[in-house]
Amino acid sequence: MSPTHFQENIAELTVQLAGRPLDASLQAWLNAEHGTGSITYERLKQACETGVAEGWLCDREGGGIRYGRIFKPSADLHGFSVDVVDMKDIAGPHHSHPNGEIDLIMPIEGDAQFDGHPAGWMVYPPGSAHRPTVSSGRALVLYLLPEGRIEFTR
Repeated sequence: MSPTHFQENIAELTVQLAGRPLDASLQAWLNAEHGTGSITYERLKQACETGVAEGWLCDREGGGIRYGRIFKPSADLHGFSVDVVDMKDIAGPHHSHPNGEIDLIMPIEGDAQFDGHPAGWMVYPPGSAHRPTVSSGRALVLYLLPEGRIEFTR
């Protein structure tokens, strides 16, 4: 899979997310329609694993976390940016989500959880904040950020 094909796969999803509130009902819908075992989940997980292995995803490293913004927000992605992180039993830097954040949690080793959540989708509403944490193994996490907005705190 190429970055272009990956972007096309993401766009198939973001068209369904455009204009929807980032809340618990969106999280429930994502897990019901595109959750673990679904074609969308399996396709995105495979693409992320391939991208990491080929070096076009998570091409930076800092503090024991591999990460990278693969796509800036664009009309093709309905205003979302796309980041992917590769984390193993570690907490990342605290940050807030002015417009919210949609996360796809993809365990790779062990029974990895992201912020206490297993494989699947998690949605943070606008104005939320956290210290992203992977526990009990290794996971890839795909982040969709409306307008690419994220604010790191000290």
